[in-house]
Amino acid sequence: MANLNVLFATLSVATLLGFASTKAEAGPYGDDLAKCLVNSTTSTDKRALVKWMFATAAQHPDVKPIAAVSTQQYDAFNKAISTLFDRLLTKTCRQQAQQAVKFEGESIIESSFQILGQAAAREVFAYPSVAAGMADMTKHADSRKGIPVLGNTAAGSQVVAAPLDPKKVTP
Repeated sequence: MANLNVLFATLSVATLLGFASTKAEAGPYGDDLAKCLVNSTTSTDKRALVKWMFATAAQHPDVKPIAAVSTQQYDAFNKAISTLFDRLLTKTCRQQAQQAVKFEGESIIESSFQILGQAAAREVFAYPSVAAGMADMTKHADSRKGIPVLGNTAAGSQVVAAPLDPKKVTP
């Protein structure tokens, strides 16, 4: 049981890191595991995962004052995600997890769960009101300056992104 707790703690961190991470390295077995994790979770599972990521981030002292997550809610999120991780690793994606660990090492589990975290976050952030909320920050951007995105391109010109129009944001 202690090893399972350590595994779940590691997966928890990996999933949270996946929320902010841009890329996780994997070989073919890790790719198969990541695909299994993403394809074996429903939209409801992914929303539950994002709720858990939010509730976990809300434990940080800088975030806690602006996020009301009760102890009971947090415990319920932890229980739900623990059940999800258990189902994915011991049932649904068991074969892929075993193969990935055998051929790519234990750290591949972490990388695969980062990808699941990214997929879950993409679904939530694609929701129209969330996407529009993300675009709201551009109301405070200085549109005269623009936002440098890529710097100099191959042609030597600078690429600048204009502020987003929240009415034109599509999921």
